Amino acid sequence: MIQISTLSANMADEAEGESTTNNVREGTIDPLQIPVSSGTDDEEDIIAVIRAPSSSSNANASTTALMGSLKLEEDPDIKDLFITVDDFQKHVFKIDTYITYRVFTRTTRSSFDEPEYSVRRRYQDFLWLRQKLTETEETHIIPPLPEKHSMRMDRLSKVFARIRQTALHKFMQRISEHPVVSFNEYLKIFLTAKELTTHRKAGAGIVSRIGSTIKTTTSALMLKNRSPEFTIMTEYIGMFGDKMSSVDRISQRILKEQSDMGTELETYGPTYRLWANSESELTETLGGLGDCLDKCAKPYKDMTENTELHFLPAAKEYILYADAVKSTLKKRDFIQMEYELACEELTRKKNEREHVKISDQNYSLGAIMGKDPNDVKEAKSTRLDTQIEKLQKQVDYLSDRTEVANADIKADMERWQRNKRKDMKEMFTGLAKNQVECYKQCLDAWEEVIEVLKSDRKPHEELGNSLFEMSEPSMHAAKENNLPQNDLKE
Repeated sequence: MIQISTLSANMADEAEGESTTNNVREGTIDPLQIPVSSGTDDEEDIIAVIRAPSSSSNANASTTALMGSLKLEEDPDIKDLFITVDDFQKHVFKIDTYITYRVFTRTTRSSFDEPEYSVRRRYQDFLWLRQKLTETEETHIIPPLPEKHSMRMDRLSKVFARIRQTALHKFMQRISEHPVVSFNEYLKIFLTAKELTTHRKAGAGIVSRIGSTIKTTTSALMLKNRSPEFTIMTEYIGMFGDKMSSVDRISQRILKEQSDMGTELETYGPTYRLWANSESELTETLGGLGDCLDKCAKPYKDMTENTELHFLPAAKEYILYADAVKSTLKKRDFIQMEYELACEELTRKKNEREHVKISDQNYSLGAIMGKDPNDVKEAKSTRLDTQIEKLQKQVDYLSDRTEVANADIKADMERWQRNKRKDMKEMFTGLAKNQVECYKQCLDAWEEVIEVLKSDRKPHEELGNSLFEMSEPSMHAAKENNLPQNDLKE
């Protein structure tokens, strides 16, 4: 069935490739809706040796991915796994100090022995889980974890622990909602095992991880026939990551300026109250200004705190999410590169077999050593037939694996886009409400000051009139005697 679907997809791509590319450039087609294409063309540059796929890990990964692509079509409203990360605790020892988080799980899945589990995990345990998920679910987008360190906060402070706890909770929620990754065996171990020490020791070494990174990084350079939709995805993710980095960078500058503004307002209010002590006539006015500035300082403090706790972590998460998507796309490119190399090697072997059939083996090395030329030709043909048979199985396997990888990436990208639209709406709506609330409270405070100033205006005017009367006694005397001012001057 998979080979038939592959042939159908290749035929459809050949018929619609040019029109699809034009429509994508014009913006009339969503790049995520373009059908998958994974055909290959014979090239002049042929690579002679290709690594044979592993018979266990790759096969299991392909089977898991195929099952996952089918499960993606199930009802998304059915959820049978609920994970909560809360109750962070600080552990202080002579040698080390660290924070743990409670991971509480409720499930109705038959693969779990109990309906509820409660374990405590450190941040490095979450790192181990994500590493295992990226290794075993290589064709799926694994959500990012929050960064290990922060330039603005102490990693052992309560504020930092609360921010990290929120991010870890969101990470586990995204994992539990994934129709394929949520069934991963390492996730079950993470949720149920009391201790992860023995499991973490059995992990892959750093050398193997570096080797895998190098392979996925160089695959894009060797790839010859990437489908246009994945090129568009890669370009979009790069642009999106750059935009989110700019938003994060500018938001941090604005946050610092607003924080400094709040600090200045806290010291500005007392200045007016001290001034009021030496101005008996302006006591109420200056006191009102001091109270107004104090009222404005608190909204600024609340606004900066809300931005630091909610907006900036959400923006940072999607910067890391963009990197996670890039990494998954590179793995897909590597899978397709293996398929293309296998096709090239198969073509080379077939050409070599045809060449042997028509070649003269009288001057071959075997004939020179005394063997019958026909026997030499037969031996070469037999050897090439065996190699071609093995390569054909490998090509079929890699073709299926490429198709499954394409389907997984497309499904995960659609899910990621939906989550992104929802999260971006919540993130910017929260930012806007936070800004409006801050400036609304400041506006109310200043309007109260205006009312105070208006109420003080009449007494001040009377005071000014009395001072004017004391400075001009002759004019008021002339008015009282009803004498013309000209006569008074004379």
